[in-house]
Amino acid sequence: MREVTIATVQMRPTLHEMEDNLVKMSEYIAKICGSQKVDLIVFPELITTGYECGVRFVDLAQRVPGSSVNVISQRAAEFGVHVAFGMPSKEKVESILFDTAVLIGPDGELIGEYRKVHLKGEERMTFRAGFKYPVFETKFGNVGLLLGYDIAFPEAARSLALDGADLVVVCANWEKPRNDEWRTYVLARAYENSCFIAAANRVGEDVTYSFIGDSMIVGPRGQVFASLAGETDPKTGDPAEGYALARVDLSDVRRNREEFQTLQNREPDTYKAIVRKY
Repeated sequence: MREVTIATVQMRPTLHEMEDNLVKMSEYIAKICGSQKVDLIVFPELITTGYECGVRFVDLAQRVPGSSVNVISQRAAEFGVHVAFGMPSKEKVESILFDTAVLIGPDGELIGEYRKVHLKGEERMTFRAGFKYPVFETKFGNVGLLLGYDIAFPEAARSLALDGADLVVVCANWEKPRNDEWRTYVLARAYENSCFIAAANRVGEDVTYSFIGDSMIVGPRGQVFASLAGETDPKTGDPAEGYALARVDLSDVRRNREEFQTLQNREPDTYKAIVRKY
């Protein structure tokens, strides 16, 4: 048994207001950990700033580690919990920005970061694409990170699975009206890789986008252990803030991979077209 309790937070960040968003994240961590023992809390993509920041990303992006990571590291250490979240990051060259996911351990130490590979639309004008899919070893299992649009590409999650990921964490800003597309991708990535998916998608609006929520925790046979689908704000009818919580057994990954042989029955020599540019 490798049981782990996961929470995926469905939060509405305030555009450009990092300090306010970090306070809100800290409050969620305290609330979730105050009611039960939790091993991992997942927040959405770019949760420290909001999505449509445009040129403001140059000023809002931070180093990893930096002040935003330090704030959440303190909360992670305070409550003894792993935390994954999305933020804009930068290198030493101030103009080189990345859409980044960060994983922090229960001792407050930075475990690792992932830079979004698949950029779409205006993201391409702001961020530089990452180029690798790292898998991070934690106390409960091997974790891979993806961001938003990455989930639409089966090669990304498959790369993580082949490198040993038991759990794929997805931090997302998935927008309306693509609700069915979001859920289909999350379930498909779990099924085809016989792995767990912990997907946190934001809610609320920025300038032109509205976001759908439907944060969920999914098992290796596509079973939805917890979801915020259909949860709405009683005042507005929009997708509500909150969190999905589930306790799962990561040992199910090995059992399902042995039973269904999805990875073992691959025929890589026949897949040459996959790595050819369209």
